[in-house]
Amino acid sequence: MTKHLVAMLACSALALIGAAGAAQADSIGRYECNVVGTANPEPVGDRAGHGLLNYQFSCVGVEGLLKGAVYSATHISEWDGPQGTFLMAGGVHRIAGGFAVTQMAEGTGSVVMKDGKPVGTTASGRAIFKFASGPLAPLSGKTLKFASKSIGFNRFDLDFAE
Repeated sequence: MTKHLVAMLACSALALIGAAGAAQADSIGRYECNVVGTANPEPVGDRAGHGLLNYQFSCVGVEGLLKGAVYSATHISEWDGPQGTFLMAGGVHRIAGGFAVTQMAEGTGSVVMKDGKPVGTTASGRAIFKFASGPLAPLSGKTLKFASKSIGFNRFDLDFAE
């Protein structure tokens, strides 16, 4: 595959999921996240710019109900040029005395370009809290919006909102 595809897929790993950002008034909580290890961009080979991206990430809650929580998750997306679609994403939120399990759905992402070069990613979608206990119990069964944006190399903010 072309160098452009590899650069684009690698750049998309900078920020898992992200997007324009959810309204702060509706925010449930925000995480600061890091990609764990190396993202694995994989060209599909059927056409230029088409590939899969797979990585794990870990987050620390910095605001709202999620403050102090740790989120460990996996992300897999399909990219067609600078546009991505989530295939599978989600993980486990841990906080003293509680847990939550999230499945991210209907997520889309895009590469942010500056001066013709990829500089980050944004993404958004829905997150379904399939299970929650303890301090996170109010999230059980809820479907929330999520949004993320790059904040540095292999780093991103992840916000959950109503």
